[in-house]
Amino acid sequence: MKSIPLNRKSSADIAKGKLQVLTLSEDQVKKLLAPQALFAGLEEGFKSLSRGEVQIPERPEIAIPGKGFILAMPAYQAGMQASVKMVCVFEGNLSIGLPNHLAVINLFDPENGKPVCIMDGTYITAIRTSASAILSTKLLSRPTSKTATIMGAGVQGREHLRLLPMVRDLKKIFIGSLHFDDAESLAASSDIAVPVSDFETAVRQSDIVCLCSHSYHPIIESTWVKPGSHVSSVGFAPPEGELPKELAQQHNLFVETRDSFKQPPVGCAELSGLDPNSGTELGEVLSGIRPGRKSDSEITVYKAMGIAMEDMVAANLAYQQAIEEGVGTYVVL
Repeated sequence: MKSIPLNRKSSADIAKGKLQVLTLSEDQVKKLLAPQALFAGLEEGFKSLSRGEVQIPERPEIAIPGKGFILAMPAYQAGMQASVKMVCVFEGNLSIGLPNHLAVINLFDPENGKPVCIMDGTYITAIRTSASAILSTKLLSRPTSKTATIMGAGVQGREHLRLLPMVRDLKKIFIGSLHFDDAESLAASSDIAVPVSDFETAVRQSDIVCLCSHSYHPIIESTWVKPGSHVSSVGFAPPEGELPKELAQQHNLFVETRDSFKQPPVGCAELSGLDPNSGTELGEVLSGIRPGRKSDSEITVYKAMGIAMEDMVAANLAYQQAIEEGVGTYVVL
């Protein structure tokens, strides 16, 4: 018979007590999360993901009829705080002065499950999505690329415009939008950006095409894309989505993970029904397991669904920087 330690307490006698949890606002997260550090973190994250070292369960969805949907996005990798993001996508928010994507990220100590940080996830959702797409551009576009088109003048269009010049020496970036005044406003923030209303002419001239809309239907035609171009798509709007399906079917396709081929809300509408083996994971390219661009004349296509690994990497970077700098406010739970 095993002896029972004299100081042992029953679970009924153990209370949680007061837990101090760090909180980080949107403005604080923006200051803490440097783009170059995020690029480096995502590169390692994608390699770890392709090696099977990251847990990212399928994301469940709560649908609120006539309003929007809420996704839960958990992730864990050894050496990091476990993360769970709750993201709300409510299209009508713009009419009441709120972003149509709102998110909160919670971090948990993997040693004991204690919550250690609650941070804004709205900015992280924006920058990690664009940073992953820009990483695909760095990996897959021709290094001599000089002209790009960004289709969409919202949050993703803004972040793509900011990050694209960090990986390619571009001379001109066309900005297209459903509302021309939005394209004009965004283009005014960059010396090399030009607002356009003729989307076809812009795409036909471009070496890089970034689709950044919330369109339920394709926003370009596949025949507009010239040989040698790289196309990225970050929009998530089932049942069709912004990317022409034939671009994914007929050209060299790259994804974050092969879960992208599953039905939404786990995967991408544009890839549903395609063979998962037709896509190459970014981590496989980064690790040298599979090739990226094979020639200067081929068209490469990156389709994103947005995955919890990206949130985990970004949130951990912000958290560690906050600890180092003494930034944030502690609350007691």
